[in-house]
Amino acid sequence: MKRATTIIAVIGLWSAAAAAEQIGCTSTTFRLFGANDRVCISAFDDPHIPGVSCHVSQARTGGVKGSLGLAEDPSRFAIACRQTGPITLPDKMPREESVFSENTSILFKETKVVRMYDEKRRTLVYVAISRKVIEGSPMNSISTVPVMPWQGR
Repeated sequence: MKRATTIIAVIGLWSAAAAAEQIGCTSTTFRLFGANDRVCISAFDDPHIPGVSCHVSQARTGGVKGSLGLAEDPSRFAIACRQTGPITLPDKMPREESVFSENTSILFKETKVVRMYDEKRRTLVYVAISRKVIEGSPMNSISTVPVMPWQGR
């Protein structure tokens, strides 16, 4: 049973990594043994709203555990979403929809991005949160994208 759980977790890590494009990382803390702590940037396009792209920065733990992929990354992140093309909203806009998820530990912790729609202000609201199976984190970050006509180049 323990082996099956580990295999499922590893598969989840591989599939989550394919959902975003890695832009790059920058070192934040020197570690004598293992990789340095760093902040990594990834990008993803909203899978259901063409014309919106987001960038997420996340703290990554280094050291020996981080080098082996066994460290639990801290719940520190930021998100910035922008209009990158014409936005077409679906006829039926869900009140809340998960648009991105990435594991941040070997087991049971993820960074998740949820999109909400503020109809009164015609604005898409993206909130990044950290989730654990048992307990979440109050850490969060938001970004908003007003739905406006596209002035392409």
